[in-house]
Amino acid sequence: MDVALGVLALVAVVCAGSALGRKLNVPVPLLLVLAGVGCSFLPFVPRIELTPELVLIGLLPPLLYAAALRTSLFDFGSNRRAIGLLSVGYVIFGTVAVGFVVSWLFPEIPLAAAMALGAVVAPPDAVAATAIARKVGMPRRIVNILEGESLVNDATALVCLRAAIAAISGAVSATEIAAGFLLAAGGGLAVGIAAAYVLTELRQRIRNVAINTSISLIAPLVAYLPAEAIHASGVLAVVVTGLVMGTKAPSMPNGAARLSQRSNWNTVQFLLENAVFLLIGLQVRTIIEGVRDDSLGADRIWLGCAGVLLAVLLLRPVWVFPATYLPRLIPAVRRNDPAPSWQFPAIVSWAGMRGVVTLAAVLVLPAEIEHRSVLILAALVVVAGTLALQGFTLPALVRLLRVQGPDPREDALNQASLMQLATAAGVRRLHELRTDSDPPEVVAMLKRRTQERGLAAWERLGRPSAEAATPSQRYAQLRLAMLEAERAKVLELRRGGEYAHEVLSEVLDRLDVEESMLDASLDELDMSPGGRGEGLARPGGVCEHLGSAPDPAVPSDAACRQCLREGTTTVHLRMCVACGNVACCDSSPGTHALRHFQASGHPVMRSIEPGEDWRWCYADELLG
Repeated sequence: MDVALGVLALVAVVCAGSALGRKLNVPVPLLLVLAGVGCSFLPFVPRIELTPELVLIGLLPPLLYAAALRTSLFDFGSNRRAIGLLSVGYVIFGTVAVGFVVSWLFPEIPLAAAMALGAVVAPPDAVAATAIARKVGMPRRIVNILEGESLVNDATALVCLRAAIAAISGAVSATEIAAGFLLAAGGGLAVGIAAAYVLTELRQRIRNVAINTSISLIAPLVAYLPAEAIHASGVLAVVVTGLVMGTKAPSMPNGAARLSQRSNWNTVQFLLENAVFLLIGLQVRTIIEGVRDDSLGADRIWLGCAGVLLAVLLLRPVWVFPATYLPRLIPAVRRNDPAPSWQFPAIVSWAGMRGVVTLAAVLVLPAEIEHRSVLILAALVVVAGTLALQGFTLPALVRLLRVQGPDPREDALNQASLMQLATAAGVRRLHELRTDSDPPEVVAMLKRRTQERGLAAWERLGRPSAEAATPSQRYAQLRLAMLEAERAKVLELRRGGEYAHEVLSEVLDRLDVEESMLDASLDELDMSPGGRGEGLARPGGVCEHLGSAPDPAVPSDAACRQCLREGTTTVHLRMCVACGNVACCDSSPGTHALRHFQASGHPVMRSIEPGEDWRWCYADELLG
């Protein structure tokens, strides 16, 4: 009964804290940590022990798997140098550097134990960084790098921790450490690929949605347990499995199973990642009480822990800035990937929040280590300090540095273009398959429904719903009202007892599926930077700037000269129709097209990307 009540209270606080955080526009992870800290000092709240097994087996694999499912393998590959330098290079650097700092602050603690603490606090958290990064609206490349780093760095840290613990127990050679790294990396990679292959083959052959989804839910343990059994990295195996299966999922049969997997993993991820931060806060009281009787003295312990936190905050930029710019001294690297502006490594340096893996890993330290409670407190101070200092100030830093996140208008336009290409492919396939015996009305209905989906994507660029609903939006609104009446009629007939329960359930399920699709359509149509009903952009046709704009020729060597001078990356190219200036879009770090309008007053630009023929009026915010 106590366990059931505890789980109920945990889920209730997580749900309430998440809802409150969204309402107050406060980062949910930070709010839940504070809630956990407050609850830990309440007399009626029992002590909750956060064991290494609970985190490293029960929480970490599903959390990493859920994050890997949503991570693009292609984005991971395109940023592999930056991810590798952070997830491997920085973790090893942080382990050694923090280890020497701890040994200097507390000479009574053995160097091997100090290195173990360095390995514990080295990896940023997989959940905190990306959760705050997405909320803040960072550029996609920074988010991709932080996601990739947080997926892999735990594996490196745990290998470093094993080596440090082995050194505590006895002598360990550099050869043994290197062999451990090779086994962890190679074994984890091999097990991850093998698990992904087996699970993918199984899911392709199973049509039952419940069984298919169940296989997906056990995938993290299928990858983790065999890897750990051969002393490889179970964490790396889970990440590899998630990356591969996430890439393969869209091409697998059975759309119902794909939807079920997505829905179930969203729920699992929501509960686990938020429960993790609540559990961190609940450990505070127990850990603080553990150092009361330590011989080092309270003042020295707390000052030393503050010193460790300061070292963690300073060491990340010490590594990130050289790791960003030194590789670009190589001409081939510089040509393929020009150096970003200094704001990018500044943000990556400050997005280093630690989380539950740090607390779980420090509890793995052997009980016989001298001053073990001090090491645990130092890990807690690092977690709490980075979450508070970096988590609360990261949004302000992004705004201060004026780093632009993804442009919703750009995304909507790209989505519409992509939907148009997909629709054209579907219509071509329809013409290939149709026969003379096919009823013309069936073919016409298929073409109309396919084209309407593509048109709905273009309507996201249309005028605000406050002025007039788009056709797709009005269709969704009317169809939802019809579905409500249909469901009411079915429920009325159910009360009469004239139809079997199975028949009624099947009809209600079909109505629910259609309603869920319409809800998604309405959400997409209403999505905007400012909230519901503002729209993404207004259509052209009424703007004098668009109507009188010239149509200059596109230069053959088009490029954003300012991006080349500043060393920033160009995402898409735009050209001012008044003077022919070519600049980068709002999704690019430099946003030079927007800056050109602000400096020159020239209102209209056009896209010069292949296959795009549209214009945008900055003055009237009109798409033409």
